[in-house]
Amino acid sequence: MGSAAEPSMHGTERRVFVWAALGTVVLDLITKLIAEATLLRTPGVPVFGDWFQLRLVYNQGAAFGLHVGPYSRWIFFTVALIAVFVLVRMSRSSPVGDRFRQLALGLVAGGAVGNLIDRVRSPRGVVDFLDVGVGALRWPTFNVADIAVSCGAIALAVSLWREDARRPEPESASVM
Repeated sequence: MGSAAEPSMHGTERRVFVWAALGTVVLDLITKLIAEATLLRTPGVPVFGDWFQLRLVYNQGAAFGLHVGPYSRWIFFTVALIAVFVLVRMSRSSPVGDRFRQLALGLVAGGAVGNLIDRVRSPRGVVDFLDVGVGALRWPTFNVADIAVSCGAIALAVSLWREDARRPEPESASVM
């Protein structure tokens, strides 16, 4: 009966992936709609003085404003779509019992989908509104999807590192 229990256990873990991705997409979309509705006619709203502000920016490029010409929107749309398919496949092939990896993959997939939705819904680009820095030294403006992708990528790296660390060392050949 052990094999009958595995699919349901794996299904439980896959729900972690789905809920993380879905939660990220919903939170990202809600925050972007609020940002567009409230920040459109303001240069920015200080939250913690100059350190953290809400400022509406449309990013037609990729992370950190990377731009590859007039077709950037569709190039990054295609890259994000491929990434989502790869992440779903990774989720399906993840080791049974690794909910942490499912969470990591779900966060990255949800963030990718959140920004993908912006690329489809508007030629202006991805809605960014979180602005952090001091004076002229500012981090590129970002959004909830970007946070999810970054945190998920770090968590995925940790998960893969932990899996690698658990593997037994291969026995080295004896030198005579």
